[in-house]
Formats: sequence, structure tokens, C-alpha cells
Amino acid sequence: MSASTRSVPGVALVSDLKGRAQTGITTTGAMIILAVEATRAIFVDIVKRKFSWQEALFQAWFMTKVSLLPTILVAIPFGVIVSVQIGGIANQIGAISFSGAVNGIGVLRQGAPLVTSLMIAGAVGSALCSDIGARTVREEVDALRVMGINPVNRLVAPRLFAAIVVALLLNVIVAVTAIATGYFLNVGGGNVSSGTYLNSFISFSQVTDLLLAEMKAAIFGFIATIVAAHKGLNAKGGPKGVADAVNQAVVLSFILLSVVNVALTQAYVMLVPQRIA
Repeated sequence: MSASTRSVPGVALVSDLKGRAQTGITTTGAMIILAVEATRAIFVDIVKRKFSWQEALFQAWFMTKVSLLPTILVAIPFGVIVSVQIGGIANQIGAISFSGAVNGIGVLRQGAPLVTSLMIAGAVGSALCSDIGARTVREEVDALRVMGINPVNRLVAPRLFAAIVVALLLNVIVAVTAIATGYFLNVGGGNVSSGTYLNSFISFSQVTDLLLAEMKAAIFGFIATIVAAHKGLNAKGGPKGVADAVNQAVVLSFILLSVVNVALTQAYVMLVPQRIA
């Protein structure tokens, strides 16, 4: 391409978009390959009794420490906001007796997995990416390859297993915290009786709601870990490269988790019959 052609703004813009699209496709393919390798490593190493349970437990404890308190602190105001907004609308239309069902099911299906995904991507994903990225720029990952140790088996697989387990537990904690917050606000504020609030929730809720929430949490933990591990393993340029990798991992995780959340919710609504009280 000549200098005059490159100077044309339209051509430069098209060239830049084309390059970004190619980079996006390459990154997507690399993350899919990493996800398959890490998943295979977990099952194969467990069957062969080579899985690093000590590392997985250590990572699970580390992830819990960095995410448990922020998750609870986010779940409480989230429950308050949902309860106040829904309670106000329900009171205006004379449907205050159904506030328990709306609060509980809304938190269970959407709120708890969403908050969990944000904590996993923000707190856990950033910490995981920075750890693996630091190992990469210090050439520890290359040293593992030289010694014949697969970094996916040694670094990614235990963290992936730990992240999925922690995401499942965090989802339950968020759901209980947010639902309890909504209960105390509505019942404690005298808007509705305890029996009415709980009965409406029990009448409309299903076991599949909890299964959906847990499935979302597991998938969100899986995606956030794969994205963070991929960016960490490909970090370049010293500390600045690690910081850039962490930023890219968090942003990309948020985007992917939002898209997957919409897809899973839509599929659940279409495929699972909803209970009618």
C-alpha cells in the first residue's frame, strides 16, 4: 500500500478495523483452545491422580479471601435497591403481596449470578491474571516448558477448578444475602407480612431457578478464568504489560459474561415452563 493510500482516513480506518477483527478472531480461537486444554487437563489429571489438589485448594482459599467480603458488601445494597424499586411499583399497582416472588426470583435468576460474575471477573480474574502474567514476564512459564511441565496443567487447570467451585459458593451467598435483605426491608418495614412474602416466593419459584443460577455461576467462573489465564500467559513488556493484560482481561470478561448471561436467560425462558401460582 502506497503512502498516499495510507494517508486516506477512510482506508486507514478500514485497515484498522480489519486488523482488530483478525486479532479478535485469533484471540477467540486461542481462548477456545486454552479452555479445551484446561478442561481436558482437569479430567485427565484427576483420573491419573496427578491433579494438584493442594494448589487448587490454595487458589480456592485465595479467591475466597479476595472476593467474599466485597461480594457480601455488593449483595446487600443490591438487595436494597431491588426491594425498594420493586416494592414501590408493586405498592402503586396494588400487588404488594407478590413482592416476595418478584424480589426472590429476580435475585435468584439474575441478580446473584450477575453479582457473582462481576466479583469473579473483577476481583478473582484480575488477581489471577496478574499472578500468571507476572510469572510469564519473569519467564517462569518458559522455565516450566523447558522442564517439560505443561503450564496449562500446572497453572491454569487448578485455578480453573478452584474458580468454578468458588463461583458456585459465592452465588449461593449472594442469593441468600440479597433475598434476606429484601425480606427484612419489606417485612420489617411493615409493607407485607412474613407469611405473605414467603408464600408468594414459594408459589412462583422453582428448583430450576436455583439450577439456572448455579449453572450461570459455573459458566461465568469458567469464562472469567479462561480469559484471565489467556491474557496472563500472553503478557509482554514487563510490569506495564501485566497491567495492560489485567485491564484487557477484566473488560473482555465483563463483555463476554453480559452476552452469555442474556443468552442463557433467554434460553431458560423459552425452554423451561414457568410456574403459575
